[in-house]
Amino acid sequence: MTDDLSLPDGYAEWLGDLKERIRSARQRAALAVNTELLRLYWQIGREIADRQEAQGWGAKVIARISQDLRLAFPDMTGLSKRNLAYMRAFALAWPDPEFVQQPAAQIPWTHHQMLLDKFDEAQPRLAYAAAAVEHGWSRNVMSIHIEARTLERSGRGITNFERTLPPETSDLAREIVKDPYNFEFLGVGGEAMEREIEKALVDHVTEFLVELGVGFAYVGRQVLLEVGGEDFFIDLLFYHLRLRCYVVIELKAGKFRPEHLGQLNFYLAAVDGEMAHPDDAPTIGILLCQSRNQVVAEYSLRGSTQPLGVAEYQLRASLPSVERLQQELSGPE
Repeated sequence: MTDDLSLPDGYAEWLGDLKERIRSARQRAALAVNTELLRLYWQIGREIADRQEAQGWGAKVIARISQDLRLAFPDMTGLSKRNLAYMRAFALAWPDPEFVQQPAAQIPWTHHQMLLDKFDEAQPRLAYAAAAVEHGWSRNVMSIHIEARTLERSGRGITNFERTLPPETSDLAREIVKDPYNFEFLGVGGEAMEREIEKALVDHVTEFLVELGVGFAYVGRQVLLEVGGEDFFIDLLFYHLRLRCYVVIELKAGKFRPEHLGQLNFYLAAVDGEMAHPDDAPTIGILLCQSRNQVVAEYSLRGSTQPLGVAEYQLRASLPSVERLQQELSGPE
């Protein structure tokens, strides 16, 4: 049945605001429940660890604790012997009870279990916990980033951003340049030509965007730039949503050479002049090569006034040819 009741002025705006407040309240409630659960698990784990040290509790006592707790709380999950062991490890991993003030307290327990399994040190655990909170990573997505060593590679490219970008954006810009980039998902070997790699990256653009990181939006491959009546083509063009700027990526199939930056400098100036909106930040250029000399790359960037970065990329190892395999199997004549 259709409701013909006319709505009062401002109803739609009020309803939208009410919905947002309900969503926020539910999110805060879920976060509070998660924080309380983690605090409880930390306390249980801390007391188990203390009593083990003071009284020599062994595995049999832990198993009995699990049995007794599950009898007392039959509807409560997470009281298995295995989970109690995780609680102990959790308390030892975060010895300061004020960890609840850190990003670690904002991720679910299953995330913590994975972090405990993957890392022995606090720094990477905290870094991936913070990234999971910032980007809303699920447990599976966080696992993918841990296996890919995403955070360990972020910000390791050679750049001149500190000198060529405003202080408020240079740090974030540095973080978007990994080194090395892992393109093994392309399924092409190290002997592949530049155009072959470009095409493979576009064919696997979803995986490519995951490897680039959060914030990249794909614009196109071999993007046409008309400058002074001449046509030029950008290898790969992206737009970064947080930096609010275009990002030009140039691929080189071999070793980095200083002259590679000349072409990239031209592309950045052309994109700023022909494509970018007046409100966009300066276009950033990233040159990806299969190998580079660090000192040569650093000197090459010193003279540039455009924001540029240089990083390596990795392809899968090339398989030996049939002829080579036959030679190796037959041995010396």
